[in-house]
Amino acid sequence: MPCVGDWLNSPLSIVQGIFAQSVANSDWEKKVTEYFKEKLKENNATHWVPSLNDVPVHYLKPNSLVKFRCMVQDMFDPEFYMGVYETVDPNTNARVLHFGKYRDVAECGPQQEIDLNSSQTVTSERQTFYCVPVPGESAWVKEISFLTDLVHLSPSTSYTPSRHKRSYEEDEDMDLHPSKQKEQHMGKSCCSGGDIHGCVEPKRLETEASAGHHVISPNCSPPLDLNFPLPGEKGPACLVKVYESWESFKVNDVLEVFGVLSVDPVLSIVNSEERDSSGLDAMECMDTAEEQRVHSPPASLVPRIHVILAQKLQHINPLLPTCLNEEESKTCEFVSNFMSELSPVRAELLGFLTHALLGDSVAAEYLILHLISTVYARRDVLPLGKFTVNLSGCPRNSAFTEHLYRLIQQLVPASYHLRMSIESMNHSRFIPHKDYTANRLVSGLLQLASNTSLLIDETLLEQGQLDTAGVRNVTALGNLITWQKVDYDFSYHRMEFPCNINVLITSEGRSLLPSDCQVHLQPQIIPPNMEEYMSSLLTAVLPSMLNKFRIYLSLLRLLDYSISDEVTKAVEEDFVEMRKNDPEGVTADDLHKMLLVARFLSLSAGQTTLSRERWLRARQLEALRKARLQQQKCVNGNEL
Repeated sequence: MPCVGDWLNSPLSIVQGIFAQSVANSDWEKKVTEYFKEKLKENNATHWVPSLNDVPVHYLKPNSLVKFRCMVQDMFDPEFYMGVYETVDPNTNARVLHFGKYRDVAECGPQQEIDLNSSQTVTSERQTFYCVPVPGESAWVKEISFLTDLVHLSPSTSYTPSRHKRSYEEDEDMDLHPSKQKEQHMGKSCCSGGDIHGCVEPKRLETEASAGHHVISPNCSPPLDLNFPLPGEKGPACLVKVYESWESFKVNDVLEVFGVLSVDPVLSIVNSEERDSSGLDAMECMDTAEEQRVHSPPASLVPRIHVILAQKLQHINPLLPTCLNEEESKTCEFVSNFMSELSPVRAELLGFLTHALLGDSVAAEYLILHLISTVYARRDVLPLGKFTVNLSGCPRNSAFTEHLYRLIQQLVPASYHLRMSIESMNHSRFIPHKDYTANRLVSGLLQLASNTSLLIDETLLEQGQLDTAGVRNVTALGNLITWQKVDYDFSYHRMEFPCNINVLITSEGRSLLPSDCQVHLQPQIIPPNMEEYMSSLLTAVLPSMLNKFRIYLSLLRLLDYSISDEVTKAVEEDFVEMRKNDPEGVTADDLHKMLLVARFLSLSAGQTTLSRERWLRARQLEALRKARLQQQKCVNGNEL
């Protein structure tokens, strides 16, 4: 019976055993998937698997089982590979069947050659995703995920945690030692970048790995662009090879994949001269040099993962169960336990955000509603559930917005702070576009995963002229807010990519951008030292309470919600009465806003249906908000 070390350290040996037992029929692939699915269901087994999010690839054993939490940034063309192939010994004519699945390099035993004309050969297809770490993922998500895995670590895991002392920044430029990368071959190895080509001696593989690595040195060619959507991102990009159900995944999906790590040095051969000298098929060289560079980057920088199991993630909060839809007893128990203490958590969070918003409790209420909002459905082109808040009245050119973002960053799993200035609008790339020369999707700032919090800071905006790119970027932001979509640029046409991004706009007056709700800040306190004041807020919160805030905001946006017929009728009657009293001031848009506020007020209290009490509270909040705007309009003499 295989032990833990076998399926973690040598998953291909497990696959080999299942393949050998089932070679007469074609169900061996299904059995492999079932085997690993059962293994990962065992108590805390998913935590035993080393994560590429936490451990630099240099410290992981090649061909071991790894996991990766990532976003699909691009999808490459499907590729063909030899799913099953046969080798023959020229001396004895002995034949052996091998599997090519979960490999980039096909194995040959000593004195064996691949029979390319064998009737046993099975050509299969796989899809390659270019995956990056979740853009804007918060530091606390990374830290808690790493510590959780560390606590449950199996002693037979294929890396040593003490070696994690180096960060990715230090490790990204390390040389990859060919001896660590070299496949554990006995005899010859054959590259199978899509097909099986000629055989290459292991000694040459070592030489070619070094050569391939030098090709990417700054002296020889520009550094490889890992195509992260946001500037300053760290961590690995991976080529994720998917074998089953790839149609169910799409660009920008957040996945957790479990698969075989492939970092074979032969994958680092990137230019045509080297391919010629190594005897690789000339057909591989028909791509442009740029396309070859992007699609076959050095494995030391962009490792490959051959997926055995993959799942689309509802969320990336490590404090919650991975899948909340499942009717598992542990999941149900977690949710019910947390809901029982929801009221005190909400009260604490409201107090925390009130202090963060300089004593303004109404703005804090709206910020909670904003943070739990999500697009729950689309009716025609209209996204339902989006709740973009414009927090106006923010101090101009002060540290307030910067520190507010840092607090939000401590609460949500993924976020980005967009400092809006004439220069950033004119020179930043917001919209992803297709590079046909390299045959890849070049990322932009708005290529974000679902449920990312985007804070747009208008308080830094000065007078100036937007150029064509700037106008395009502002338009893209407007479309994101209004329609929750980004139109990716494919040169000859635009393609809509729906999204679900929580947008919070901070501004001095009314925002230049559209919003669902403008809340004018009314500070009750003006701290003499903003930085000291905001920093003290975080240090005053117990870590256990901070984690409850994080669970609260992630969990509530996943709850279902409905309105009973009885309450619907009462709301309609209320609206008719409001229209009678103020025909000019109350519109259908006001009703829509009140229903949204009522929805998120209910959810914020853990209620999945609208009650009369919550509806009246929503009306009251909206009346307070509108009164503030009217008051400010009178003070300034112009509309906000």
